[in-house]
Amino acid sequence: MTDAERETVKGGGIPEEWKGKPAKPRQKDRDRRWTLKRGRKKTCPDGGQAMQIAVPVHGYESHIGADRRHRLIRTWSVSDAASHDGRALPVLLGTSNTGSGVRADTAYRSQRNEKRIAVAGLISKIHFRRAPGTLLPANRQRANAARSRAGSAIGHAFADQKHRMGLFVRTIGIARARTRIGLANLVYNLRRYLHLDTAAAA
Repeated sequence: MTDAERETVKGGGIPEEWKGKPAKPRQKDRDRRWTLKRGRKKTCPDGGQAMQIAVPVHGYESHIGADRRHRLIRTWSVSDAASHDGRALPVLLGTSNTGSGVRADTAYRSQRNEKRIAVAGLISKIHFRRAPGTLLPANRQRANAARSRAGSAIGHAFADQKHRMGLFVRTIGIARARTRIGLANLVYNLRRYLHLDTAAAA
């Protein structure tokens, strides 16, 4: 794909060169996006300035909302990899949440989302964000650590899908990606239910 074609696709259009070739748009995923996932900074062996590892990612992102007690997926959403995670929060809040706390990592923290959580009558327990070049106060570090332990239900669901189920999305278009991820979420819930039912019987 040329740079001009890429820009046209990003704008939601179809390049002129593709018109009259119906097979071409069907074979190109026009919904996927590139982004950089930034990891933790690594200290240089010579004591120089720390380097931050950035990994390019292309595709889609799965967002899920799970209950803390049973680790069942209650709400979910799919976006392209470049979309800000915080945009998925309104869908994840749902309307049947019986818990009062909303736990998520710092990518979901914004003033708009904090207002949404308050309007829904819930309590924000989203991780505190550290400003570049600064350290979090000790009380916020402890709060983040506690929230990480409580939010392990999300990590459990993603780990189960990735390692036990071997989930890998290789579809064309976000509609098919949503279908595949939605089915994986359903399968995860069924497996989780069987585990809970067996444990209760024992």
